[in-house]
Amino acid sequence: MSQPNRRVSAVRDKLLEEAEINSVQNADLVQKRREQICDAALELFLEKGFASTTIRDICARSGINQASIYDYIANKNDIMRRLMNQVWFRRDVPSLPEILEDQSLSLEEALIRYFQATWTTKRKGTLLVYRSVPYMLEEDRKAMHAREIANMKDVADELQRRTDKEITDGQLEILANFLVFQASFGPMRDWLNKGIPQERFIRVIAAGVAAMVRELIETPIPDDTPSQPQS
Repeated sequence: MSQPNRRVSAVRDKLLEEAEINSVQNADLVQKRREQICDAALELFLEKGFASTTIRDICARSGINQASIYDYIANKNDIMRRLMNQVWFRRDVPSLPEILEDQSLSLEEALIRYFQATWTTKRKGTLLVYRSVPYMLEEDRKAMHAREIANMKDVADELQRRTDKEITDGQLEILANFLVFQASFGPMRDWLNKGIPQERFIRVIAAGVAAMVRELIETPIPDDTPSQPQS
């Protein structure tokens, strides 16, 4: 396997900044309470939406007293950051660039592995991002945007390494964005495919996407960027 691409991975792996709160010294208690708060908030954000959920709602669902909840979190935005770090930026789910680095895997095999990991373990994270990002603080949206751009760049680099064809950066970035889009939002339409085993669904999607990628790589679309006039 090749060495990992480190050019933008530091940006891609950076988590959202969580508030430092040290009013409770019992680390086990803090972890337990934060898990209660975040679990309750995740369900409420998915049910009611981030904007419509109040701290009082989270306290009622989690069983945490409203007078003590700020011993564990700073505010609702802090809860959102912690949730994004847990369910969207999961370290236990390999990213597509990391999977594509293993060139012993065919493109179909790499996509199947990626879709299997993301569709099964990041479903709630996908729903949370889709429904909540518009309500996040500007600084958090910028951090999310930077991560996604870095991820697209890494995917594009790995796709380029898999071909000896010359492909423009713009075309590679569009392909990369499409691949990640399929992983993120494909599961949100699975209600239309009840009765079809997920494994079969993933394999069909992976084969179709791989065929599309190969077609574009082998026959690149001409770049429509206007040429610069000769001086």
